[in-house]
Amino acid sequence: RLGLERADTAEKALTVIVDLLEKYGQGGNCMESHMTFTYHNSFLIADRKEAWVLETSGKYWAAEKVEGGVRNISNQLSITTKIDREHPKLKEYAKTNGWWDGKKEFDFAATYSYVNTARMTTTRGRYCEGYKLLNKHKGSITSEIMMEILRDKESGINMEGGFMTTGSMVSVLPQQPDLPCIHYFTGTPDPAR
Repeated sequence: RLGLERADTAEKALTVIVDLLEKYGQGGNCMESHMTFTYHNSFLIADRKEAWVLETSGKYWAAEKVEGGVRNISNQLSITTKIDREHPKLKEYAKTNGWWDGKKEFDFAATYSYVNTARMTTTRGRYCEGYKLLNKHKGSITSEIMMEILRDKESGINMEGGFMTTGSMVSVLPQQPDLPCIHYFTGTPDPAR
């Protein structure tokens, strides 16, 4: 929200977020219940001209500029070796902790999490299923198709059970500045309705 308030481009919003992350860190309970459950955050940040994926681990972060095609995030780190901006001590911290030897190519998701990045798009899970659904419609994605994807319960994108999806948003950002941006939000706690 502060990125939206304080920046007029996607990259400037990314800078706002990482500056706040550096100053305040992150944390807090992800649920209203008494159960303590926290995780680090990922962001899709877009404007009419560009899009970024920002993923965090504590105060450390990596950002990837989306150059085309489709891109998704979902409850895991997904930035691998294409890192366009990063925390200035991202690699040094990983090396100090013995997570990266400094010789092989640096892979953010593999280094800062337990994810096997070679299997991310083939192992069933929310990230993989979202990746498949987006690629199925690559080149012809409309607002309606995005809404259909976000309603999908079989893939786990629209979660039910202990953890429930409580809202979804679809935005249309035309590159032509004379056309309005359109934003759709769910009006109920269940995106399937």
